Amino acid sequence: MKTKKSHTGKVVTFGEVLMRLSPTENRKLQQASNLDFFFGGTEMNVAASLAYLGVEVQHVTNVSKDFVGESAIAALRKFGIDVSAVKKVDHPLGIYFLEVGSAMRSSQISYNRLHSSFANITPESVDWENILEDADYFHWAGISPAVSEGAYQTLKRGLEIAREKKITVTTDPAYRSNLWNYGRKSNDVLSELIDLSSVFIGGVNEINEILESDYAFDEEGFVAASKALITAHPSIKKIFDKVRTSVSSSWQKVYGRAWTGEKYLQSEELEVRDVVDRIGTGDAYAAGILYGLQFFDDQHVLNFANAACALKHTHVGDANLVSVEEVEEVVNGNVSGRIKR
Repeated sequence: MKTKKSHTGKVVTFGEVLMRLSPTENRKLQQASNLDFFFGGTEMNVAASLAYLGVEVQHVTNVSKDFVGESAIAALRKFGIDVSAVKKVDHPLGIYFLEVGSAMRSSQISYNRLHSSFANITPESVDWENILEDADYFHWAGISPAVSEGAYQTLKRGLEIAREKKITVTTDPAYRSNLWNYGRKSNDVLSELIDLSSVFIGGVNEINEILESDYAFDEEGFVAASKALITAHPSIKKIFDKVRTSVSSSWQKVYGRAWTGEKYLQSEELEVRDVVDRIGTGDAYAAGILYGLQFFDDQHVLNFANAACALKHTHVGDANLVSVEEVEEVVNGNVSGRIKR
């Protein structure tokens, strides 16, 4: 089950850093007089979670050349992320507003990122050769190439160099239909970039979007969809999926499943009845996959990632601030939540 080596490899992540603004105490924005703020973003959340798990991780992005951007960089440093590839530019940091739901009331998000600092990134501004020189893994998500032509081209160049250097590339091809506004077709771009990747962190919905197919969501449909994805994109070797049941905004159930290229695997379902914060739970799952791939067999990778995902529901903010030991406790069945003294 464990460990093939005594230390983690370096992970490089690429993606936008956003400021999140949320009314306190589950208020709607129109009720609020105070807002909490956090720094996050899909790939940054993965980076922060990995850093807390003890992984060396470097994040590549642009932030604004002002005190907001400086605060974002300070937040990344606090998480333990290498910020040497973060550039400060004359464009504003992207923001998003979150109204946190409760019970039957859904959470709501509104983005303001159209002309952000990250949207203005260019391939020429990123020294991928140097950044990826000592990297073992490169992680990207489908949100980044949806933001702008520059973000797409920058990511594509990084992935091409990662392939040249034989770096393991993981992808969470998250699809956000409202982001693809700059003229590219989403499944064309995602298909191209998936061909430069080897581990797919997504499920039937994402595969159907990419292949323009209609596979069912059940186990048989997931296996069939996974086989079809690998046939269409043979660079993909493994597929890890997170399955969520939403009883309400405050009550969630999650389990993981995988197709290893040879067999179907599934984790136990974990239940969170008092959700504190759902944002970043999928990113926590992806970070668990990235950590687990370095140390565990595929079944334990799945169990570890699902436990990490469940734990992220229990604290505020975008990043999963838990240790390997905390995740392993849940994997081993300790879900009592008893006080540790």
